[in-house]
Amino acid sequence: MKGDKAFMALALEEARNAQALGEVPVGAVVVHRGQVIASGFNRRESWQDPTAHAELIAVKRAAEVLGSWRLDDCTVFVTLEPCPMCAGMLVNARVPRVVYGARDPKAGAIRSLYAIGEDPRLNHRIEVVEGCLGTACGEILTDFFRSIRQAQKAQRSGEEDPSTCSKDDVL
Repeated sequence: MKGDKAFMALALEEARNAQALGEVPVGAVVVHRGQVIASGFNRRESWQDPTAHAELIAVKRAAEVLGSWRLDDCTVFVTLEPCPMCAGMLVNARVPRVVYGARDPKAGAIRSLYAIGEDPRLNHRIEVVEGCLGTACGEILTDFFRSIRQAQKAQRSGEEDPSTCSKDDVL
């Protein structure tokens, strides 16, 4: 059986697939009894679907493979801490274990903002492992958003403001 780092490396490959399409680079794999049975990466932009998060896609595919909405004996590996929507889905799918790479301080619902997977008021709790290949998982996101900001800055600096006079406008 492969270890957590090997499976997270596969999730990082999925994140790179997302990045290649201009999507936020988040990837996920679902492992059942030591074997990868499904994977996914963010597709919100390409599918124009607000629910097309990596872990939702991977879990849906895993449920199809298993023929059950209950993902017993599965571990979900995801490069970024799941959001509230995804954390709720993981609880509802009865996923027993989630391993994630980077924390999400703005939307993380496993540890950062909420602890949905460990909330004793819910009917299912998830074993959570955080920080697996966390540096690599964080860097791919940081690099992605840095390149977007740089492109936006370059675009802004290349555009002239029509309400501003330049030296060429002088008669």
